Amino acid sequence: MKANLITAFGGPEVLRIGEVPEPKPGPGQVAIKVAYAGVNFAETMARRGGRHREQLPFIPGLEVSGHIHALGEGVEGLRVGQPVAALTLSGSYAEVALAQATLTFPLDEASEEIDLATAAGFPTIVPTAYDMLVRLAHLQPGETILVHAAAGGVGSIAGQIARHLGAGLVIGTVSSQKKADYAKSFGYDHVILRDNFIQQTQELTQGRGVDVVLEAIGEPVRSQSLTVLAPFGRLVIFGNANDEQGRGHSLPQNPGNFIAESKAIMGYSIGTLSVSAPHLVADTARCSLELIARSQVKIDITDILPLEQAGEAHRRLETGQTMGKLLLRV
Repeated sequence: MKANLITAFGGPEVLRIGEVPEPKPGPGQVAIKVAYAGVNFAETMARRGGRHREQLPFIPGLEVSGHIHALGEGVEGLRVGQPVAALTLSGSYAEVALAQATLTFPLDEASEEIDLATAAGFPTIVPTAYDMLVRLAHLQPGETILVHAAAGGVGSIAGQIARHLGAGLVIGTVSSQKKADYAKSFGYDHVILRDNFIQQTQELTQGRGVDVVLEAIGEPVRSQSLTVLAPFGRLVIFGNANDEQGRGHSLPQNPGNFIAESKAIMGYSIGTLSVSAPHLVADTARCSLELIARSQVKIDITDILPLEQAGEAHRRLETGQTMGKLLLRV
């Protein structure tokens, strides 16, 4: 089968089309004939050989949509030919990808039809935004929230879910005015430029600060975000785009700082959670998939590139050119 492979760590140019054997599902797995694969910043980090290095060569990709191609031993409740979305954790940039049955979600059981392109954009960003706001931050009606990278995949979803949960004031930050104009349609009351977000956030909240911050950029934004948290505020970290190797400045680790200020720092990784507690991710995915089916949350697919252009997709992500969700057509 055809796949886009990484045979050496490096820039987007290391992604190469090649022929590889078709994978066979093991016990508890399904093989999916891929229609679309989502593209995520985590995949660019894997390509560069970040902190969690894959063994070379490997096929990147965390999520797919398509039809079930084959069932592994012991799989129940799914059938060959069924349209699905799935968290693959790796291997989605290919014509056939494997996924755990637990993390494979039928599209024909939702209350309304979900097309395959939309479904491919669902498995990572929607459960991530939902979990951070519902399970971690426990966002309450009337609370204020600040979301960094509001025009990105998770950011465009988080604003909508925050609004769905009854947030009182939803603020987003972005890196350019073009992205600010784009993000305003995703549930945000205000979208501000990140360069001056501390002052603007304090002005928008009359000096009180916000109850929840979602952050995946890294320093210095991370430490700065602590300064705009209100008492009992929660900073939820779900990525480290500025410093994937962990070499830069980190948050102060002295618990006394957080005791004195009555603030909390939390972390979230859908990849790690999918391995350690896949049933929790599956529960969240089913809840959040229904939000998509009922049009309560919209995934904005802003571009679809052919599988052969995975390197171009990575280049766009790394240079900050993307908004919404980017897919590969397989």
